[in-house]
Amino acid sequence: MQAWPVVRFPVIRATPLLLATPLPQTPYELPRPTTGTGTGTDGHRLGRLAFGTVMAGYVAYACLFIYRTSFVVSGERYFSLFDDAMISMRYGRNLAHGYGLVWNPGGERVEGYTNPLWVLYMAAVHLLPLPPSKTSLIVQATAAVLLVANLVLVRRIALMVSNGSEAVAFGGVVLTACYLPLNNWSLQGTEVSLLLPVVSLCTWLALCTLGDRKFRALPHVVLGFSTLIRPDMVAPLVALTAFLAIADADNRRRHLAWGSAALVLFALLQTAQRISYFGDILPNTYYLKMTGYPTLLRISRGAFVLAAFVWKFNVLLFALPFVVLRRHGRDARLLLFMLIVQMAYSVYVGGDAWEYWGGSNRYISIAMPGFLVALSWSLLALARTFPAPVGPGSVVVANRVPGAFFALLLVCLVSINSIYGPSALEEALLVHPPLHTGPGDENHEEVEEALALRQITTNEATIAVVRAGTIPYFADRPSIDLLGKNDRVIAHEPSRVTTGRARFVDFRPGHSKFDYRYSIELLTPDIVVQLWSEREQIEPFLHRSYTNAALRGHCVYLRKASTQVLWQYVPPGGCPGAR
Repeated sequence: MQAWPVVRFPVIRATPLLLATPLPQTPYELPRPTTGTGTGTDGHRLGRLAFGTVMAGYVAYACLFIYRTSFVVSGERYFSLFDDAMISMRYGRNLAHGYGLVWNPGGERVEGYTNPLWVLYMAAVHLLPLPPSKTSLIVQATAAVLLVANLVLVRRIALMVSNGSEAVAFGGVVLTACYLPLNNWSLQGTEVSLLLPVVSLCTWLALCTLGDRKFRALPHVVLGFSTLIRPDMVAPLVALTAFLAIADADNRRRHLAWGSAALVLFALLQTAQRISYFGDILPNTYYLKMTGYPTLLRISRGAFVLAAFVWKFNVLLFALPFVVLRRHGRDARLLLFMLIVQMAYSVYVGGDAWEYWGGSNRYISIAMPGFLVALSWSLLALARTFPAPVGPGSVVVANRVPGAFFALLLVCLVSINSIYGPSALEEALLVHPPLHTGPGDENHEEVEEALALRQITTNEATIAVVRAGTIPYFADRPSIDLLGKNDRVIAHEPSRVTTGRARFVDFRPGHSKFDYRYSIELLTPDIVVQLWSEREQIEPFLHRSYTNAALRGHCVYLRKASTQVLWQYVPPGGCPGAR
């Protein structure tokens, strides 16, 4: 997918004027409601009405988004998640069916996932009497509910930090609800949907602590527990503990004690389970992504893709909260600090494997709601610098919400959702199906290919794949993961990406290790469904030991001596143009 230059809008040119003009401390804030909810004022009644309207619209949008990810194969409608999420679904199904936490039933125990509790939830889903075509729908519906809950928390955060401003709350909720990466990551099945409300809840609790100076252990406990959802939630746990320890001096020791205890307790719990069950100290994905590649290059690549994210987001919009809110105390600093920590973590791990999509990656996304609240807050401050209407009949209202704010909000929505160019807006508006889900895209094609593989193989046939989620799940055959996420041998090898542009610009964490000699020549899969780069290394062996066939428009290689291939059902003629 080609990255397009960021869309810029003339209205943002007001920013230099803003930078040069000292801002009053709180010229646009509404008085803090005595109840904390704004009950009893017309402004807050209108705000609640607007919030309810946005929520109803978002529920309808999420339902349509999920429907647009589905497709019909042989008269049956299928729902499928993002390929990585389907790897977790395969682990969950095997656990529910009594095989344990394994990728292949009866296979080696390898921790090829980084979301333990999400996998356990997926296992529970597979206890329901549903066909494979519908199990993903339950996960997607769950994600939609979690995103709605997150919007409730976003509104609370916005009201708290802005002293009750319904405009800031409205803007924060709309920006969060409409930000395409959050919807893509969540509604296509990753654990981001669960981590978003977790981070928002803990941020809100931390803001409460900063407001009333009452110590709360809950944010430390919740973030500690969230490391069971994803181990790298250690980053926001440490970040929030450190921030509260500095900002809330009266309770510093208690913050440090509870944060440290949560960190140690849940880390020890996970490590003990991992050693006893998998025989490893760290997940297999850690060795795959964090070893065998130069650390400096990895961090440099992380910084490069972070800069690309900021650029595509629109540099001026991204910088706006850091400039405008610099005088607005600890609340604003907390929202921005949580984002900074996640960006730093993203840099450390080298970014994500799908940076070419644009927008925030999975690591940064969980802190985006707080940042989008800060952005809404800043847009209102910027709108306040615009001249008030002057003329016959004009009325100056001290706490008005200028039309410029809504104009800036609209401009912001267009700019931040142009994640890979203007065509991304059509995806955000669901004019086109979401990423990887439309006709001819990976999810649809791979489900068709998986079902075709079932027709031409026995239950014991082994298949070798690059994308280790969708095809193995729907084919339900023992599989070989060529890129090593579910293979301990590959994960511990050095990176094969060593030279040229691919070593830095095109480097994708988790996609740089493969060994055709081991995975294909030694393990001899019955069918090689997909290959990665440097195919010329394995083509002589495939030519000698395999024959090719066109399966749903894709060329696959079938081992000539295999007794697990149902040869009578293999399409004749081979692959046109294949060597």
